[in-house]
Amino acid sequence: MTRRIFAMTIVLLAACGGGEKGDSVYTMSRNPVSVRGWITDVAGAQKAETVEMEIARRTQLFQSSSVWVEKSEFASGGIAENGAFIVLDVPPMNATLGFNAPGAETAKIVLQNVPGSADVFIPDVILENGGAKVLDPKAILVRIAGDVDKPRATGKTAIVAGHVVPIIEAPLQQLADRREHPNPGGFRPVATFK
Repeated sequence: MTRRIFAMTIVLLAACGGGEKGDSVYTMSRNPVSVRGWITDVAGAQKAETVEMEIARRTQLFQSSSVWVEKSEFASGGIAENGAFIVLDVPPMNATLGFNAPGAETAKIVLQNVPGSADVFIPDVILENGGAKVLDPKAILVRIAGDVDKPRATGKTAIVAGHVVPIIEAPLQQLADRREHPNPGGFRPVATFK
């Protein structure tokens, strides 16, 4: 009887133990990160001849694209028809966003040293296989809520898509948009939701 209990305990521990540290699925974080931004295009994409045709091409591109977070079953989000994306419940510190778009099926953005409860804003992303390029790295923002009157640098940094980005402490009310799709502006079509 003792052997059976011991054997069952070992089997249960093995089943609950997961794999190696790098293979495990992240659990839901108490301080999840939000990641927002917009895709401008896919590297090497053939541009259309007219503005109207280009709008249609990009709309079709964005409708055919998806985003997820590697090794995280709790993150949720999507890409709007204008290329704006939002992903909520991203694990803090280190995470990889994966994108699947026609012509960039293995695109990704790597986040490193992002503190819990931060809002990461990444505008003007060009997707490419194996990675992504940000057209204006200085426009990337990593914000955390703080008891401050106006935004201020914390002296700490995160790495977003290979770029070192200062972490900004901002008043809580300025982070009210962290759960909304950003507005890319320009000549893109307005997003519609079903």
